[in-house]
Amino acid sequence: MAVKTAIIGLGIMGRRMLEHMQLHEGYTVSAMWDPSAEASDAARQMAPDVTVAATAEEAMAGADLVYLACPPVPRMAYALAAADAGQAVFLEKPLGVDVAASEDLVAKLEASGVPAAVNFTQAAGEALANISTAAQTGKMGDLVGVDMVVTYAAWPRAWQTAADWLRFRDEGGMTREVLSHFLFFSQRILGPLSVVWARPSYPADPTLCETALLARLENAGGLPVSILASVGGAQEDRQEFTVKGSAASHRVSNFSDEAVSTGAGFTPVAPAPADPRAVALRAQLDDLLLCVAGKPHRLATPHEALQVQRLVEEMLRGKA
Repeated sequence: MAVKTAIIGLGIMGRRMLEHMQLHEGYTVSAMWDPSAEASDAARQMAPDVTVAATAEEAMAGADLVYLACPPVPRMAYALAAADAGQAVFLEKPLGVDVAASEDLVAKLEASGVPAAVNFTQAAGEALANISTAAQTGKMGDLVGVDMVVTYAAWPRAWQTAADWLRFRDEGGMTREVLSHFLFFSQRILGPLSVVWARPSYPADPTLCETALLARLENAGGLPVSILASVGGAQEDRQEFTVKGSAASHRVSNFSDEAVSTGAGFTPVAPAPADPRAVALRAQLDDLLLCVAGKPHRLATPHEALQVQRLVEEMLRGKA
């Protein structure tokens, strides 16, 4: 039977998940909700047969799974309400912005025993699987470290501007929204990381999020993770994550485009699919079915997301 799903938050991510859950035979979207009438109308046009509830609580009632695509602060309360009702929970990242509150959330989710996962989109993807295997089998030689390069002409990007909260320091910013994905990926390959030093840059307006970040992290063995992220200037988006080995290095661009180098230029591992996002979301949803069924899966656990959040918030505070 299809998993009866409630979607809370109908912005960019919520509508994207709505689209792909409707295409997946394992899910039935039972109800959805957003405080914005505009977002609700856009979702209603995509799924005219799905109920747009008057409240989040009404949308969640009776669902097997609650997908939370709302901003971090309200997301926690809804996650706990779903867990109290015995419903599985799938949360967007970041897990939160207050580390103590997230620690409490993770402890309560674990105590409840409900299936729970966080949507780091690379978790079930081919790139992470391929690089993990290459690292574990020695095909990369000795691991040397990770480089992350993220640059944007503007933040939020043009397609994100409807999610106005992304530009504010309280909950938004590219470190939480983008670098968190690569930190999750890095910890799957290198193990737990710690911040050695970090220098964020902020605009004069104290309400706005970071415009740049330079940082160095290390794993338990001292392997470095080097981060360069910046906003500004006429340029196309650049999102590169390179896992370096002494014999071969693997680079992931734009979240899923994997290429390998043995010392010369990077060569694509496989032809890019026509719609990489659709492939990634299908893989996430396949593994989410395993999670809901209590079976082993590749999705990020709440505990992994908490580890990422700790790193993110420490870097945003800055560390000499």
